[in-house]
Amino acid sequence: MSVNFPFNTYIAIIGDIKASKKLSDRSEVQKKLNNVLSDINDKYKNDIYSKFTITLGDEFQGLLCNGKSIMSILSEIERRVYPIKIRIGVGIGGITTDINRDISIGADGPAYYNARKAINYLKEDERKKQTNPADIRFEILDGYDELTMLLNTTLTLMTVIKEAWTERQREIIWDMLEHQDNQIEVAKRIGITQPTVQKSLSKGKYYAYKEAYDTIGQVFKEIRRRDA
Repeated sequence: MSVNFPFNTYIAIIGDIKASKKLSDRSEVQKKLNNVLSDINDKYKNDIYSKFTITLGDEFQGLLCNGKSIMSILSEIERRVYPIKIRIGVGIGGITTDINRDISIGADGPAYYNARKAINYLKEDERKKQTNPADIRFEILDGYDELTMLLNTTLTLMTVIKEAWTERQREIIWDMLEHQDNQIEVAKRIGITQPTVQKSLSKGKYYAYKEAYDTIGQVFKEIRRRDA
């Protein structure tokens, strides 16, 4: 899927820890999150315009200058903080203030407005429905309403698949997503047989999940800054 986005837009990401006030080891969770974000900043430095930063203790944000690694970034954050659950709002748009490249605090503009709108939508939806229909939401530029609806419906269906995974299925599927290789290599890393990997991928609806994952990633590859 190819989408023509305006040049020189940004991707703002705002995330937070779900039910953080109920955590008994809140400070340790925050330390873990900080370490994860630090690794993300290093690993994806060519995609990040303003480094991921913890802003309010339980909340973090960052700014991307292109979208080619967005699904890898979101997936890695989710995977590495698990079993702690997070929600993430992603906003596409411009930035109207100066940008601090080393810390994502102080910048503002439509990209961050949209990211905030997205994460607030998730919080309100959870409050109303008393469930977690999705843990990631996108808000895009004006004029992209149909694309926004399509992406968010896809993310909701991905969450439905994900919530049904057993711990073994989750381990195998996340290993496949991280390493992008084959069932034999996954089996070697985890210490199980290849047929076990195959069975878990099938029962966990991995290939449907991966197709949706790749499709969303393909859409956002079109976003790139000329000055980055």
